[in-house]
This record gives sequence, structure tokens and C-alpha cells, in this order.
Amino acid sequence: MQLIIAAESEICLKADAVRFLESSQEGRFTAVAQSSQSTQGNAVSSFLGLNRNTVLLLAAIVLIAAGEETWMRFVPKYLDALGAPILAIGLYDGLKTIIGAVYALPGGIAVDRWGHRTALAASTALSIVGYAVVFGVQHWAAVLGASFLFLAWASLSLPASFTLVGESLPPQKHAMGIGIQSLVRRLPVIIGPVAGGMLMDRFGLTSGVRYGVLLSILLAGAALALQRNLGVTPKMAAAPVLDFHALRRDAGPELRRLLVSDILVRFCERIPFAWVVIYAMDNLGMSATQTGLLIAIEMAAAIVCYVPASYLADRYGKEPFVVATFVFFTLFPALLGFSQGFWSLALAFAVRGLKEFGEPARKALILAYSPEGRKGQTIGAYYLVRDGVVSFAALLGAGLWKMGPGVNFWGASAIGALGTAFYAAAVRRAKHAAR
Repeated sequence: MQLIIAAESEICLKADAVRFLESSQEGRFTAVAQSSQSTQGNAVSSFLGLNRNTVLLLAAIVLIAAGEETWMRFVPKYLDALGAPILAIGLYDGLKTIIGAVYALPGGIAVDRWGHRTALAASTALSIVGYAVVFGVQHWAAVLGASFLFLAWASLSLPASFTLVGESLPPQKHAMGIGIQSLVRRLPVIIGPVAGGMLMDRFGLTSGVRYGVLLSILLAGAALALQRNLGVTPKMAAAPVLDFHALRRDAGPELRRLLVSDILVRFCERIPFAWVVIYAMDNLGMSATQTGLLIAIEMAAAIVCYVPASYLADRYGKEPFVVATFVFFTLFPALLGFSQGFWSLALAFAVRGLKEFGEPARKALILAYSPEGRKGQTIGAYYLVRDGVVSFAALLGAGLWKMGPGVNFWGASAIGALGTAFYAAAVRRAKHAAR
């Protein structure tokens, strides 16, 4: 009997040992798998330039853009529904351009003076107040007045978005960080207008817009909560007071050459901008659906090129990618002039999307060329000067359009070629001087 009990005890002990070994082996395999997954996740985050600050910023961008895209593209039609005169509707379109130019500078001053967290929160709060006015007051004059507030986010937050990347990522990841921002900003454009259109089809134009505005208030409130968690210590700039003389003095020749080239290339973009859809539909007979497909082709081309172009620019140098993007800007109007049908237009719009190929590199150069302590102000001043000058391109475009679509398109391409050649020559001279 004792032998039987001893044998049974030995069998139990062996079974326990086997189970222990299997459990230990399984634990090691699980630990190895988890470690591998963690390593892969870290590698992806490092490749895309993601960390806590940049992820929080991207999440805030998505939330705010997702709300705005459901209704903001319908504002001209909403103004019309509220009885606004044609002049007021045109004024709203002009305000978008003016506000985009003017607000970037105070946004830069705010980030230099108060830090990223406060600057981003202030621009978000201003937009929320604007949304609330549009939601609460159904009058076209109130919408126009509120536009000075609800258009604040895009422009006021621009310098903070740039400089946050500059502080949160090493220089060799600046283009990737900015490229991911640009990519994320475009994702809500794919979904938002469709969702907004569904709201308006379901509840009517005015009610649908108000529901979209209410969604904006809620999502911007969530974004505001995220921005409070940004791990950036507010700082006082060495010279927080606006000083145009100091900005002009501190802006090096590289930044000035980039600005001149950028202005010329943006003239190339804006001259035909208002006439592209008209030309496609009226002159080449495209339907609204086909025109929408062309825009989708442009957006897809832009989205596809962001990550690889940003990676290559960080690795091999940014200037050649800026030259390439200027070339794409220049080619688009010329390809429009050659277009005869849908597929030739599709090629033109794909090239138009590829103009984003070097945009992260260009923005990373602006960040690199901006002096320490004044980065926010310098970036804001850059966009103030650029967009302020380029706003006159619309008038030139209208004058050239009266002379014929070909004159408009080829005139735009000629100015783009001038800007591209100027920048390429400047880069070549700088490289020779550095040898």
C-alpha cells in the first residue's frame, strides 16, 4: 500500500513539474512576443516621429477638423439661406484669406510669449466662442462677425504646431513630424463634408449646419481637454514684444530666398485657383460627379506621398524636395491648358496633389531657419507676408481669365517657373559657397 502511495506521489510531482515547465516556457514565449510587439511599436512611433506631445496635437487636430468639415464648406450656402446679399457672401470668402494671413503673426507671438499649451488652448477657445455665436444667432451678419473667431484655429495654431514639432522631435525628424500633421489634417476632409451633407439632407440646410456647429463645439471642447495635457513648459521669450526690425534682421538670407520663391510659386497656384472647377465643368463638360472624382484623385495623391517624401527629405536633405514641389506647382496649370477630357484632367489633378511632395520639407526649413527665441513670431511673420502678398493673385487671375483660360494657365505656369528657377539657383549657389 505504501508503495502505491509513493508511486502516486511521484507521478503527481512529475506532473506538477511538467506543468511548471510548460507554464514557464509559455511565460517566456509571451514575454518575448510582448517585447517584440513593443519593439515594433516603438520602431513605428520613431519612424513616424510620434511621441506623447505630437500624438496629443494630432488628436486635437483631428477632433477640430472633423467638426469643422461637417459644416464650414457649406457656410456660403448657409449665408445665402439666411438672406445674405451677394457682397456679404463674397466678403466671407475674402475674410478667410485675410484672416489666414493676419492671424499667423499673433499666433506666433502667443507661442513665444506663453508656450504651446496656452497658445493652442487660446486659439481653440476663440473658435468655440465663434461656433457658439453661429449656433445661437441665425443671422448672416452674426455669421460674418463670428468668422473672425471660428476661423481662428487654423491660422493662430499654425506657429504653435510647427514649433511644437521643433521642440518635441530631433531635427532629423522635423519633416516627418510636419508631414504627419499635414496628412492628419486631410483625413477629416474625406469624411466631414459627406457627413455634413447627410445632416443637411436629413434635417434641411439651416438645421443641418447648426447640428454640424454643435458637433464642432463638442469636439473642440474635447480637443481643449487634450491640449491641457501637453507636456510643454510655458516659457517667456527673450523678446516677446513684436519687433519687425528684429524679425527682419534675424531672418537669414536662406529664409528670405525661400519666402520670395514661395510667393512666386503661390501666385502660380492662386491665379487659376478660382477657375479650375469652372474650366473643368463649363469648358470641358465635366459633370459634378466627375469633378468630385478629380478632387478625390488630387487628395489621394497628396495623402500617398506625405510619409515617404517626409522620410526621404529628413534623410537626404530638404532642398531638393522643395524644388520638386515647386515643379509640381508649376506643371499643374500647364497640364490644365493641355487637357481635353477626364483622363487628361485626372493626370493634371494627380500632379496637383503631388505638390504636397515637398511641403513638409519646406515647412521644416522654415522652422530650421527661424531664430531661437523668436521661432513662433518668425513663422507667423513669414505667413503674414506670403499670404498678404499672394492675396492679390486672385485679382491678377481674374484679369488673365478675361483674356482667356489659356492666358490664365500659361501665365500662372510662367510665374511658377520663375519662382522654381530662382530657388533652385539659390540652393545651387549656397552649396557652392559651402564647399
